Amino acid sequence: MTLPALHNTGVVYRRILSQFPQDISLAFAYGSGVFKQHGTSQGQMEKNMMDFVFAVDDPVTWHTMNLLQNRKHYSILKLLGPTKIHSIQNDHGAAVYYNTLVPVDGRIIKYGVISTESLIEDLMHWKTMYIAGRLHKPVKMLVQNENGKLRAALVANLKSAVMASFLMLPESFNEEDLFMQIAGLSYAGDFRMVIGEDKSKVANIVKDNIEHFRSLYNNILQDCPQVVYKPQQGKLEVDKSPEGQFIQLMALPRTLQQKITKIVDPPGKNRDVEEILLQVAQDPDCGAVVQQGISTIVKSSSITQSIKGIATAGIWKSVSYSSKKLLKMWKGWRRRKPSVSHMS
Repeated sequence: MTLPALHNTGVVYRRILSQFPQDISLAFAYGSGVFKQHGTSQGQMEKNMMDFVFAVDDPVTWHTMNLLQNRKHYSILKLLGPTKIHSIQNDHGAAVYYNTLVPVDGRIIKYGVISTESLIEDLMHWKTMYIAGRLHKPVKMLVQNENGKLRAALVANLKSAVMASFLMLPESFNEEDLFMQIAGLSYAGDFRMVIGEDKSKVANIVKDNIEHFRSLYNNILQDCPQVVYKPQQGKLEVDKSPEGQFIQLMALPRTLQQKITKIVDPPGKNRDVEEILLQVAQDPDCGAVVQQGISTIVKSSSITQSIKGIATAGIWKSVSYSSKKLLKMWKGWRRRKPSVSHMS
């Protein structure tokens, strides 16, 4: 099964990509500068920053070339050279190196660089869920090479998102419920949702992009024996028996299984993962335990990556980026605030 990619790569994206070293195994664009979000006009969308992620097989070589081509994109860390930049990328946070508020071809962009190996690990095992979480939602695929392992990992990541969401949803639900749950996975436990992100972000992502979510998940839902999917009515029914939940828990990524094990199993008991998941499958609070496990992964990577982001962006860009996020959050809060009618 191939991943349904949104291949409408217009001239804007091709022009931006042409500014970078071409040795990229996967490139995608995402966010409110790429996909219409609820309450955003086309004009606003074109002013929003465009977000990119580039997966590269050899990060040291890629950064070496990018420092020659685009030295101004980097903060003062450029003085440390490509090898040190790669170790900052790989050894801290979510194994991504971001350059932000970069003017390219008339647009402002942010781009993250991750090694293909680290990306595959995150997609398969949800080690940080940082890029894996972005790929739970529709993205605009710009480059995807013939790496079979990477293709398989992209599909495995979508299947994991479906299984985790099934465990947190009731027996019957509709497509929008499912897509809201999936889109919210990578924000569970993210401290930026407390300060710095628009709280209605998940709903905004899903509402105007149901068709994109459908094209991403349709084949997986059709082929999944755990669910009865009625696409015409947009309705789903999932197996909530202990046996069904056990199968779903066993299909979760390794890191999440380990986090669930730690939550449920007191220290010193050392039972095997299968035994613990069998116990969780019979627990009425099974969904809450899964949610808690995801939160611990996301919380840790969102904090460490944000701290790293201050260094990779530089202090002035960090302040500017954060203030834009807070302004967006304030506008979102103002939109949702009910108007108070005065009693006469």
